[in-house]
Amino acid sequence: MSYALEPDAEWNAGDLGCGDLVLELMTRMKTMTPGQLLKLVASDPGAPADIPAWCRMTGHTLVDQEPPVYLIRRKEN
Repeated sequence: MSYALEPDAEWNAGDLGCGDLVLELMTRMKTMTPGQLLKLVASDPGAPADIPAWCRMTGHTLVDQEPPVYLIRRKEN
């Protein structure tokens, strides 16, 4: 994990499953400004597949991942 990148926000999603996780993640990303970085901690067993897929589908950038920690950069709009 690249700790040189300082996240603008952090969220520990615990073991939230895919549906609840991505809905809450979408809500949290909308509150951030483009280019900001979110540090997400997600321990759900599906998260290593779900988080990268969600980023690809929504256009946000998965900067780094070392499950259960993910760094996601908010897209430019």
